[in-house]
Amino acid sequence: MMPVLDGFGVLKILNKDVKLHHIPFIFLTAKAEKEDFRKGMSLGAEDYITKPFDDVELLEAIEMRLAKAEKIKSIESSEPGLQHFFSEAKALDQFKKLSVDKEIRHYKAKDLIFEEAQSPHWLYFIISGSVKLYQINDYGKELTTEILTEGDFFGYESLLNETPYENNAAVIEDCSLRLIPKSDFSILLFNNRDFAAKFIKMMSNKKTQTEKKLIEMAYSSVRKKVANALLAFAKNNKSDGQSMQISRDELASMAGTAKETLIRTLSDFKSENLIQIESKTIKIIDLDELEHLIG
Repeated sequence: MMPVLDGFGVLKILNKDVKLHHIPFIFLTAKAEKEDFRKGMSLGAEDYITKPFDDVELLEAIEMRLAKAEKIKSIESSEPGLQHFFSEAKALDQFKKLSVDKEIRHYKAKDLIFEEAQSPHWLYFIISGSVKLYQINDYGKELTTEILTEGDFFGYESLLNETPYENNAAVIEDCSLRLIPKSDFSILLFNNRDFAAKFIKMMSNKKTQTEKKLIEMAYSSVRKKVANALLAFAKNNKSDGQSMQISRDELASMAGTAKETLIRTLSDFKSENLIQIESKTIKIIDLDELEHLIG
């Protein structure tokens, strides 16, 4: 409650300077409301001590935080990889907190979650089930760009760009989604450096994967495309990684090929004892060989 600039403002300024990254920040304040505590910790404070306080408690907190900061600094200088791990672990914890106590909606297979050109209002977190993101070209052909499953977030690109959705989202397997308001997401993203760093890394990885997929679609053989699609679905199947129930339309959309071409390729894979087919169920028999096909 300092004049001109309060403690929250001080911490925001410090967070912008990389050189001050290792300096612990402890709030010592008369503001004891839960909302104040949550705001301080979300900004990256190491501790939050309210008045009246015990001098021993304060000194112990300072000693502990300085020791922790020194330890992390020494780890970073000798093993940079471990420091990245600590930062990501902290960010992942913030990811989990972000979705606590938010609205949950349940969807059935094939339900549409959102479609292209709609305005975004939520960040979606998958509690269970699976979701596909896809686009439709001028000729009505559907192309699946991504398959998401338990623990994944989606819908954030449009929130960040403040633009309508550029793709569609539909349910593959019955799912439960937690809907996180845009405002909550923005507060954490712009006020927590660990969370922001983790999110940037996640988006960078996604961009790399998308570019790789586009190259494969342009230059890969049909066999490689279908093998890639099978492995992608298997990877996102939590119950049994090598057995999946999926329609031929879904698989063709993921592979970026015609349904008829897909069926012929699946038949070839079956005759080569790479997969088994029973109605809509496809079971991968030779995982190593499928992975060898995609290089």
